[in-house]
Amino acid sequence: MHSAVFLIEFGAIILGLGLLGRMAGRLKFSPIPLYLLAGLAFGEGGLFPFGASEEFVAIGAEIGVILLLLMLGLEYTATDLVSNLKTQYPAGLVDCALNALPGAIAALLLGWGPVAAVVLAGVTWISSSGVIAKVLGDLGWIGNRETPVVLSILVLEDLAMAVYLPIVTALVAGVGLAQGSLTLAIALGVAATVLFVAVRYGRLISRFVSSDDPEKLLLVVLGLTLLVAGLAQELQVSAAVGAFLVGIALSGEVAEGAHALLSPLRDLFAAVFFVFFGLHTDPTSIPPVLLPALALAVVTAATKVATGYWAARRAGIGVKGRWRAGGTLVARGEFSIVIAGLAVTSGIEPQLGPLATAYVLILVIVGPLTARYSETIGARFAARGAAKAAAPTGEGGEVGEVGEAGELSPVPAARGEAADEEPRDSV
Repeated sequence: MHSAVFLIEFGAIILGLGLLGRMAGRLKFSPIPLYLLAGLAFGEGGLFPFGASEEFVAIGAEIGVILLLLMLGLEYTATDLVSNLKTQYPAGLVDCALNALPGAIAALLLGWGPVAAVVLAGVTWISSSGVIAKVLGDLGWIGNRETPVVLSILVLEDLAMAVYLPIVTALVAGVGLAQGSLTLAIALGVAATVLFVAVRYGRLISRFVSSDDPEKLLLVVLGLTLLVAGLAQELQVSAAVGAFLVGIALSGEVAEGAHALLSPLRDLFAAVFFVFFGLHTDPTSIPPVLLPALALAVVTAATKVATGYWAARRAGIGVKGRWRAGGTLVARGEFSIVIAGLAVTSGIEPQLGPLATAYVLILVIVGPLTARYSETIGARFAARGAAKAAAPTGEGGEVGEVGEAGELSPVPAARGEAADEEPRDSV
């Protein structure tokens, strides 16, 4: 009977996710908010709570995080990562400063303490690579000049996770300073070692994993990823970081083949992960934190736009491209939920999960809209600023003000002769 109930519940979850994904596809936006809402509907305090399939969903959610990070790692080579670190690190520092600080400050203002502040800083810092990649493809912006800038920032954020996640894991576990420092040292050592091996011996590793048989390639890559993720977790390093580093180590045809084979599995278990997060969030706990989540979303949407604009300007991109870059980076998604999930499972702050859920729901919906319309809005601001700069004034003596009769007032002869001198009225 228990087996039958499990099959019914899990089958209903998968079927529902498929229908929600189809609906999101027709509406041309990310399915992540629908998955979160589904979890809220069927979780604690929801309309139809599930029980029999909860343990399996929890395991599926963990696999979902691992596959998300693996697929992100497959997008980049170790050489690309090293190059991005050398050329784009200032943009990464600006990104961290502008977007992590609002989350940390908000947590402290809410009285949640320093550990929750570090967690919420990560939630507001990291953009959604999955959502942004989909938006770039949907809008046909892959070949735009600003797209490499956007991708560089995403790469730096992904790299930062290799350092940040072990720190958060140690903090939420309540370990001491010495053990936390040891965990961070191990994480940095593992990341540096894997990057070195990937740069120096990436071709050999890819050749070892490579197979013309898709079934064998799938089994070897998936098995290797789960094994490394488990070992990383045993070493007090995040399993997700281990999976990300495996993805980096693979390159060439192996990475392309693994990406094609694992994409359906990634989509399945990632959807389960978002549902799992929603299952453990009581819907009744969201309204009390909705206002702070909305305020935080407004602030960090603006800071992300500023980040993209600054980075694109530094790269010599035109004004329209700067606005597109900024608007594209607004979406938050999988990483924010992964980070918040660490805090939720440890129970450090009951309201952190609901606030993160509401925050992601807002920005995962707003993100594609800011990407689509940021150029238009930016052009309006630029046109308005240019109009104000060129606008004539009358009594103040600005050049070319239109008087009541519609004629331009002449420029005062003494204009600009002294910085602190009052301009004389027009004749």
